[in-house]
Amino acid sequence: MGDPEVSSERHRVGRSISSFSSFRIIPINDDDTPHSEGTNFSPVDSLRSIDEKKDSNVDENENANANVAEEIDSWLPITESRTGNAYTAAFHLLSTGLGNLAFVLPFAFTSLGWSGGIVVLTVFFAWRLYAICLLVSLHETADGTRYSRYIQLAIIAFGEKLGKCLAIFPIVYLSGGTCIMTIITGGNTLQLFYKAICKNDQNCLDKSPSGAEWYLVFICLAILIALFSPNLDSLTWVSFVGSIMGVSYFTILWTLSISKGRLNGVSYNPSDNVTTNMERFRDVLNGIAIIAMGFRGQNLVLEIQGTLPSNPKHPTRTRMYKGVIASYSFVAMCEFPLAIGGYWAYGNMMPENGIMVAVAKYHQESTPKGLISTIYLLVVIQCLCSFQLFVMPVFDNLERIYVSRKHKACPRWVRSCIKLLYGGLAYFMAVAFPFLISLAKFIGGIALPLSLVYPCFMWISIKKPKRNSLMYCLNMFLGCLGTLITVVQVAGALWYLVVNKLDANFFNP
Repeated sequence: MGDPEVSSERHRVGRSISSFSSFRIIPINDDDTPHSEGTNFSPVDSLRSIDEKKDSNVDENENANANVAEEIDSWLPITESRTGNAYTAAFHLLSTGLGNLAFVLPFAFTSLGWSGGIVVLTVFFAWRLYAICLLVSLHETADGTRYSRYIQLAIIAFGEKLGKCLAIFPIVYLSGGTCIMTIITGGNTLQLFYKAICKNDQNCLDKSPSGAEWYLVFICLAILIALFSPNLDSLTWVSFVGSIMGVSYFTILWTLSISKGRLNGVSYNPSDNVTTNMERFRDVLNGIAIIAMGFRGQNLVLEIQGTLPSNPKHPTRTRMYKGVIASYSFVAMCEFPLAIGGYWAYGNMMPENGIMVAVAKYHQESTPKGLISTIYLLVVIQCLCSFQLFVMPVFDNLERIYVSRKHKACPRWVRSCIKLLYGGLAYFMAVAFPFLISLAKFIGGIALPLSLVYPCFMWISIKKPKRNSLMYCLNMFLGCLGTLITVVQVAGALWYLVVNKLDANFFNP
């Protein structure tokens, strides 16, 4: 029986531990071996065992969720194929980085002047390149986790609710708006190409299709290309063609403008276009907004990096940095001469719609018809190629809805239906709202945080540097400055639209 005092003490200790029903037998689960009264058993060991089992279950759930996420990624067009390299990344970045938005860069100089225009252009170019490098560094973590979509990285950095609130609207707005504006630009350029071919043949000009019909021709060609491109990695040849076309027509435009010489009576004084200080301030804001939106494609950096293979010895950022340096070297060689050379040739006589309109306005009669037609054709082809890249996140999101519900990859006919339906919707928007091209500065202002602000704050949130470190101070300063510029750009764009665009021709540009 034993000593009654010992039995009493044992009974008291057993009752004092609320996690266990008795001191003699403490089952943890069906597989646990009971501990008898004579064994050296510690309740702390039992608690540690329970915690270890809970941690093991959590790890198993996390691994299962990670496997499901990887399986879904393998079915979606952005991450379906990861066989890219530095060259394919460079082609993708160059094809999206060059576009018709840069045509208006010389017009920004009419508001800022020589020194102001060059300084602002250089600062924004360097800032965007730095933001791209931040996104590249955040794409892949040390444990191999990859974030191949902007919204995923925003959720990791800012939390699920705040990340979705900050990123979803600008991403959808930018992707959809860019696609629609590409349709409008491509359709209008097709019409200009047709008129350049006809030139003075009135019978040929009378047979020209309407603007809506040219939009339809463009979107049919664009969707036809998309039907034969199942994923982002398969668009390498499209990006290669788009890069060649972009570099070609940029070079032709600025070299042609310089070769023709400066116009008679050209002026470089920004104050010649305004009469009051308020108008001068408004024009400066407009010039900054034009340069800020002159660069594009930064929102696709993570998606493009998602097409690259990765392993512990060769992470994706190494090849991606090479692609970024190569592509943006060409972007700089195209856009800086275009802006500076265009302003030198036309000065304050530069049309608001940019250098291509200036060439047609001042030099079309003295320029061979074949050269003008070639410029228009190159622009159309480049628009077709860049459309494929900008529309890919839209297709990816639409396919994700199907994959999440059916738990299987989209069949070919489903993908085709998605692309045809979106093509029809985009065409309807382009026809219904052809003036969206006039809202480019406003659209660019809303989406500007994706390029300048969020990368800085996301780097701080994820990397968690010391508050007194250089990188923390630099990214905090750039993030706050970008927020201020965004507010100023949106306000300036709205102001400019109210003052200059709300007339009888606003809805018929």
